[in-house]
Amino acid sequence: MPTIHIYEAALCCDTGVCGVDVDQSLVTVTADVRSLQELGADITRHNLANDPTAFTGDETVRAFMHTVGSKGLPLTVVDGVTVATGAYPTKEALHDLAGLGTPATTSAERLDLGLTQKTAGGCCGGTGCC
Repeated sequence: MPTIHIYEAALCCDTGVCGVDVDQSLVTVTADVRSLQELGADITRHNLANDPTAFTGDETVRAFMHTVGSKGLPLTVVDGVTVATGAYPTKEALHDLAGLGTPATTSAERLDLGLTQKTAGGCCGGTGCC
């Protein structure tokens, strides 16, 4: 099975539900990655703020950061090959990249992951950061 790494800009919250502005792309990619992991896919997200060594330890990512910088993130790499930059791949694209075919998860199933339920009172105990 292919190994997928998603390298993201510095974020305090990977779910997208921190603070007052919800980032729907983060909510979506969080649900998509969790869904793929549950199916056995080898997929990992790396946040520049929390996992900087992942950015320096991979030559593909290091070269990308040197050339484009963090403004080009997110960066998606599959088995050492860059497959997407500047935006998160869709759920369908991630399934294809993982070799899993077409996804069956509906938007209603995304709600079951609890990703949109943390908005009341903020997430992470009110610190504003997940």
